[in-house]
Amino acid sequence: MNRFKAVTTVCGIALACALLAPIAKADDWNRKTEITFSAPVEIPGVHLVGWGVLPAGTYVFKILDSQSDRHIVQIFSKDELTVYATILAIPNYRLKATDKTVMTFRERPAGQPEALRAWFYPGRNWGEEFVYPKAKAIEIAKTTNTPVLFAAVDIPAEVAEPIKSVDEPVVVQLKQAPIMAIKPTGEEVQLAVVVTPPPAEVAQTVAVAPEVAELPRTASPYPLIALFGLLALSAALAIHVVARHV
Repeated sequence: MNRFKAVTTVCGIALACALLAPIAKADDWNRKTEITFSAPVEIPGVHLVGWGVLPAGTYVFKILDSQSDRHIVQIFSKDELTVYATILAIPNYRLKATDKTVMTFRERPAGQPEALRAWFYPGRNWGEEFVYPKAKAIEIAKTTNTPVLFAAVDIPAEVAEPIKSVDEPVVVQLKQAPIMAIKPTGEEVQLAVVVTPPPAEVAQTVAVAPEVAELPRTASPYPLIALFGLLALSAALAIHVVARHV
């Protein structure tokens, strides 16, 4: 009897861990990240009127939609009640992942806010390289003397109402827009000219199993919780039967 109680206790602990694990990672699919800027930051994409530059403060970044070759990122207020911007991004590779969020910027002349360049989620080699509207990309390329990615179609830079769905026309435009790069000289070049591809072995791995660890955007953790619960209970019953025979 004591052995069975011990086994039951162990299985109970395992079941509790199974219940907690999916819930703790439920936000992994959208990579929700809280970021605090100590100074104003210029942002790309389609933003609310008057919010092309974010004042210093705390914001929440999330993935709205994830495809193999491009993502849609949104910037929220700290309480997540307001969507300030919806941004087109492409995968940006780094050789070494870190355990902290990394934001990179494009330096600007003194007195101008830094321009947001890329966002890397903790533990991932792949991040988000942000794509600017063409006119803004030309301006930033000249002032920073570096190529800047841009959407090669006319997409409104400002909207009066927050974008909340992947089905809204602006999001559809972002997902379908050709992406190119503008050099400081004003020359337009193909994306492959300025974006360095990952090592061949890494690219092959990503092609075979991209984002394996992510949960689907509409998935619920409860079926997985139920599965872990059934497995734990079945294990307890099996051990009890074996213990009785022994």
